[in-house]
Amino acid sequence: MDYYRLGEKIRRHRKAKGMSQEMLAEKAGISVTHMSHIETGNTKLSLSVLVEIAVALGVHTDDLLFDELPDGILLEQELTAVLSGCTLKQVRIITDVAKAVKISMDKYD
Repeated sequence: MDYYRLGEKIRRHRKAKGMSQEMLAEKAGISVTHMSHIETGNTKLSLSVLVEIAVALGVHTDDLLFDELPDGILLEQELTAVLSGCTLKQVRIITDVAKAVKISMDKYD
């Protein structure tokens, strides 16, 4: 794990949210000194602290850990976003349509 790059990403997200280190540290439940060391890559952080920082920043931990998400994760997130605004009936219809399209596409492979 490249803690320096992780710290840079945390700093970038923090600044994009207009937060100070003090604000982020308080929201994450850690000291300002610890936050500073995390952002500079001078310390390792526990999984629980990583999660608290991500929650405080309003991002997914994947946003902090990966430069780019694998295509499958991106597609899954996009599909989840589409389905989240649907009624149960709409989700069932979309699922049925997706299954029908998949069956049709398999015929041409």
